[in-house]
Amino acid sequence: MTSEYPCAGCGARVEYAPGTTALRCPYCGFEQQLATPDRTVREHAIDELATLPRKPLATLAAHTLVCQKCGAQTQSDAIADRCQFCAAPLVADVTSGEQIAPEAVLPFAVDRGAVREALGKWARSRWFAPGSLKKVTDAESTRGTYLPHWTFDAKTVSDYDGQRGEHYYETETYTENGETRTREVQRTRWYPASGTVSRDFDDVLVTGTGKVTTRHLEKLEPWPLAQAVPYQPDYLAGYTALRYDVEPESGLETAKARMAKVIENDCERDIGGDEQRLNWIRTRYFELMYKLVLLPVWIASYLHGGKTFTVLVNGRTGEVIGQRPYSRLKIVIAVLVGMVLAAVIIWLIVVLGHGHGPRRR
Repeated sequence: MTSEYPCAGCGARVEYAPGTTALRCPYCGFEQQLATPDRTVREHAIDELATLPRKPLATLAAHTLVCQKCGAQTQSDAIADRCQFCAAPLVADVTSGEQIAPEAVLPFAVDRGAVREALGKWARSRWFAPGSLKKVTDAESTRGTYLPHWTFDAKTVSDYDGQRGEHYYETETYTENGETRTREVQRTRWYPASGTVSRDFDDVLVTGTGKVTTRHLEKLEPWPLAQAVPYQPDYLAGYTALRYDVEPESGLETAKARMAKVIENDCERDIGGDEQRLNWIRTRYFELMYKLVLLPVWIASYLHGGKTFTVLVNGRTGEVIGQRPYSRLKIVIAVLVGMVLAAVIIWLIVVLGHGHGPRRR
């Protein structure tokens, strides 16, 4: 099952207009307001996962998206795409129960024009980049894509055992060049330390797809998750939306690893002193909650030297993060120019130095 998005003005199709609450026709400009949601974004208890009738990711088949405009069928792993024949928006029904349905969506706020401008500014600021980098601003190769992310909440109580180090100084005598001298040397006294810290975590974000490099996605953070709205398929009209391929249980383990780093810092602050050592930390988790949210990313790609490079743009802020090649020719030219300038400067120093030397009769 797929949603249908015909334009009431010209019969073409409408798409979600970034930064608005409306669907807009890219041809005649007709706008259709989105329905006001009758619910709020909510978290779900981790324990509910065991009761959901979902299928393992390995057994899931591709969606069959049926275009309501031309009747063509498209096989896709995405939950939203475009018809490969007429480019009409296709959004799958996510209520089948095979996967967890998105709870929330953070709508696009940056449109194509703003993306092109942001990419152009980014490309121009890359030193020693080849001319092919300019291709990244090509609107046809840039796709607005909603990427799945898990968020996790938890209340934690952590017991720890460690040591607190306190600095003190001793006067040390040493000999240098036959002379006896003194200096202050820092030492550390260690004392046993133990205690308990607690912390509430809210919306710890974990990428739900392995199709985009995680370290690049993380550089687009932070996201204004408080501005997310209850999921509606209309927000996906005209865009691609990937379904998750990271199970929530796996995402929770990643979230706990991120929480652990924060908890470790809390323990070290609680120990105090000048230095800290931790022998062990034991954490208990309470009120573990999760939700699936779709985040907006513009994805651009371009070819250079037979290799594909990808650039990501935050669909809310316009921040650009991406891969870039280097032009060997530009680097060589820059090095040669630098060598020439250095040679000219040395020559001028030598000539001017001789010119101001003593005159002979």
